[in-house]
Amino acid sequence: MVSVEIFDYELPEELIAQEPARRRDESRLLAVDRTGKDPAREHRFSDLPGLLQRGDLLVLNDALVEPLRLRARRPTGGTVEVLLLRPAPAPADAEGAVWEAMVRPGKRVRPGEALLLGDGESGLQVLGELPSGRRLIELPGGASPREFLLRWGEMPLPPYIRRQPGDRRGAIDRDRYQTVYARERGAVAAPTAGLHFTHDLLASLVAAGIESTTLTLHVGPGTFQPVRVADVEDHRMEPEPYVLPGECVEAIAAARRRGGRVIGVGTTVVRTLEYAARRFAGIENAAGEGDADIFIYPGFEFAVIDAMLTNFHLPCSTPLLMVAALIGREPLLRAYETAVEGRFRFYSYGDAMLIS
Repeated sequence: MVSVEIFDYELPEELIAQEPARRRDESRLLAVDRTGKDPAREHRFSDLPGLLQRGDLLVLNDALVEPLRLRARRPTGGTVEVLLLRPAPAPADAEGAVWEAMVRPGKRVRPGEALLLGDGESGLQVLGELPSGRRLIELPGGASPREFLLRWGEMPLPPYIRRQPGDRRGAIDRDRYQTVYARERGAVAAPTAGLHFTHDLLASLVAAGIESTTLTLHVGPGTFQPVRVADVEDHRMEPEPYVLPGECVEAIAAARRRGGRVIGVGTTVVRTLEYAARRFAGIENAAGEGDADIFIYPGFEFAVIDAMLTNFHLPCSTPLLMVAALIGREPLLRAYETAVEGRFRFYSYGDAMLIS
């Protein structure tokens, strides 16, 4: 039995970053040696080219986040938050697109109910409730879903980043809760390890002989679901759709041939590569599409990645357990203790770690 409680740690609330650094690559970077031979060292993220080796390969997640969070109200006056997750089949009589959604608070929102937006000129229709408790939501007809979201939607920030209606930082979020290389629509959360990259930094990495390639994992809400079981082995991940291009697989093979390391930028990349390698008995056979549901925790043997760039994660969370699988629980908690003492910024808008 592996108890989830041993992956807890103390974090002062003021270290939870509420907005991004002024510049993406100004974030702090804690470099951690996974062999334990060298102490953790602090850098700026812009120092990354000097921390990697010529011939290394960065694997990036190019998922693009859309403004999928809606603030609505019931006709009785209660406020409701709707997070659109994915398009769903629409009944023949539907006038607008239908999406599967999470609704909070959801217990009182019943099928057949209308949810109002703004001054009531536009609204959502609750068509049904799924066994999971999620709802089927019909968007208003007359506009494409993208046009609708650009007008009414907000970026789906995690709940520990607090925003009130009309918060001026909403405009910042549309730009900064998105990687500079995002292009594939469908994610409900950003692959946050990639938020630190700029176009200039990517160019500097190329100049230093460090290559990059992309895959797509559409991050879903399951990534952020807490581990609610006492034994982590009993936890199950919600599947998330991915696309692993042949070009990415070829880039990994080329890095191996030249003696370079494969560095996963974020837990989403690591999960995709390790799932695909297990599913197809080797990454060289794994190009294609699928649904990754692998749960990586201590004891896991990595088949693809040699190093990882990642942010600092919530206590007892599945991303934290993945990092612990890479470097060990005690070295991980020591690194987090160093970060807390050094007043690093935590979570999605926070600072980063390089584990190599």
